[in-house]
Amino acid sequence: MPRFSINPDISLARTPDTGFYTDPALFQLAKERLFAPSWQFIGDSSLAGQPSSAYPFTLLQGYLDEPLVLVRDKSATLHLLSNVCTHRGNLIANEPCTVNHLRCRYHGRQFQLDGKFHSMPEFREVREFPSKDDDLTSLPLLQWGKWLFTSLDGATIPGDAFLKDMMDRVSWLPLDEFVFRPELCKDFTVRAHWALYCENYLEGFHIPFVHAGLNAVIDFGNYTTELFPYSNLQLGIAKDDEDCFDLPPSSPDYGKKVAAYYFFVFPNMMFNFYPWGLSVNIVKPISPDETKVSFLTYVANPAKYNSGAGSGLEEVEMEDEEVVEAVQKGVRSRFYTHGRYSVTREQGTHHFHRIMAELMG
Repeated sequence: MPRFSINPDISLARTPDTGFYTDPALFQLAKERLFAPSWQFIGDSSLAGQPSSAYPFTLLQGYLDEPLVLVRDKSATLHLLSNVCTHRGNLIANEPCTVNHLRCRYHGRQFQLDGKFHSMPEFREVREFPSKDDDLTSLPLLQWGKWLFTSLDGATIPGDAFLKDMMDRVSWLPLDEFVFRPELCKDFTVRAHWALYCENYLEGFHIPFVHAGLNAVIDFGNYTTELFPYSNLQLGIAKDDEDCFDLPPSSPDYGKKVAAYYFFVFPNMMFNFYPWGLSVNIVKPISPDETKVSFLTYVANPAKYNSGAGSGLEEVEMEDEEVVEAVQKGVRSRFYTHGRYSVTREQGTHHFHRIMAELMG
């Protein structure tokens, strides 16, 4: 069976060949085939909150490693630009700042805050200059509430294909009340391939076996998975009436005791909505056997924080890491090449593998 052929019939399908999780060449290929055309979480709009402010950052540092700069121009319009000077490739902005122009400190080339070329010393004699190639590359921005997303190859698949199903499902949430709490954020290093970490997230099958605390508050019998083009939703239903969302009649889930919305956006973003707020988990590949996972916390209702399905998240993470790191060791075994899927419990993982297979080619 070809390594990246996943049968669309889950009852017949086999998981990917273990080479995907161990081959360094495939790890690098996934960077261009899976991550470059996908949409990635930047953060919220307050990173460049004031007119004439610039915020440099590296998109998926350690993997994509793309230097970008978020700029709010003088009219308060946001732009996302390459942070690489079009003259000799130097980085332009090195730290958050307030500026009238973006100026490269290497040879003084200047750009307007929308990325257009502005001026360059000692270039009078250069012919057919400037051209559009002298402007900074502008990247697409998708904004949902205060949250920003981009794609390095945004023309391939539009952002709505990745995010709209999630945006529509929880459109009733008061997004302006979600407050970023950096002191509640944390990075975790997992000694496993990034896809193994995502696969574990994508199925609730393991909850009764691995997460005793979460299993005590989630009704596993009513745990469901819904599939969308480039995302999916695991709907966590509470066992009792406490720590549930107060759903409006406009919600398609009205009347259900929803304890958590677990949204996965391909290939590496997790948006976990709880009655207290949102935990964004960004999975960042480092090597074929190492991954960084960033937990970013936004609190909307402090009185409910750390309750219900949204409690003890670090403990749940430690339980997940222990299992995923054991799987990393197991997929290297000469006696294991493929697995099979539970038709009722592993739809999300099968869906993830099908998208992966389609884009890897």
